[in-house]
Amino acid sequence: MKKIKVLGSGCKKCNQVADLVSEVAKESNVAIELEKVTDMAQIMGYGVMSTPAVVIDETVVHKGSVPSTEQIQSWLN
Repeated sequence: MKKIKVLGSGCKKCNQVADLVSEVAKESNVAIELEKVTDMAQIMGYGVMSTPAVVIDETVVHKGSVPSTEQIQSWLN
């Protein structure tokens, strides 16, 4: 199971990323544990200055925009 965190303030784009990650994981039959992180201190702890950002197994894989479905699929494989 992959642990995925979506970092952001809870804005529309951040929620969109969380929903998209969840959808792609479900379609790909990949078990994930999804967490939304809105605490700015925690977000800064990952060195992220622009959100939304995606962290998989404690590694930042994307930041600053909504990733494509293809990008998410590549992270899950």
